Amino acid sequence: MIVIVDYGMGNLGSIANMLKKIGTSAIISSDLDVIAQAHKLILPGVGAFDHGMTKVKELGILTVLNERVLNAGVPVLGICLGMQLMTHRSDEGELPGLGWIEADTVRFHFGPDRTDLKIPHMGWNQLTVRQSHQLLAGLEPENRFYFVHSYHVVCTNPGNILAQTTYGFDFTSVVARGNVMGVQFHPEKSHKFGMRLLKNFVESF
Repeated sequence: MIVIVDYGMGNLGSIANMLKKIGTSAIISSDLDVIAQAHKLILPGVGAFDHGMTKVKELGILTVLNERVLNAGVPVLGICLGMQLMTHRSDEGELPGLGWIEADTVRFHFGPDRTDLKIPHMGWNQLTVRQSHQLLAGLEPENRFYFVHSYHVVCTNPGNILAQTTYGFDFTSVVARGNVMGVQFHPEKSHKFGMRLLKNFVESF
């Protein structure tokens, strides 16, 4: 059973619809018993870091998420803010993150000569794959994914970086640490490329 975690922040229906297109059903839920039975988890997210962590704690799902991900080893995919919540902290707020990835979330900063680069980074951009991984299997070299974000993840361990994307500089756009995986972009908005990535997550883990 795939559970899309509903903590009130994310394109939940869009993700479920994209999964349906690849022939997979998912349950959108914040119910502790449902999450506790998940064989795979998707942690979406749109919005501010502290608000996201506050919602996770208020709903009482932090403990069950840690149990499933850290103790049971259930595969989890973080999307956009969901990926950022997997880090230790964010420049955007003061609350600690989930700490599933050895990383911090920082705001984009460009030199004064780069007035052409706007924040947020919004629109289509490509991945440069840094290491082979089942999550990225079969992606075309000319891949395109849809991004909307003002903050990006900086990994302490380079071995957790699966892919990077260039926006002023190379930033981490896909991470993995064992059963924990995250993408900075929105696969549910990324057409055939997003479908391929979600299909890999569903079928390969």
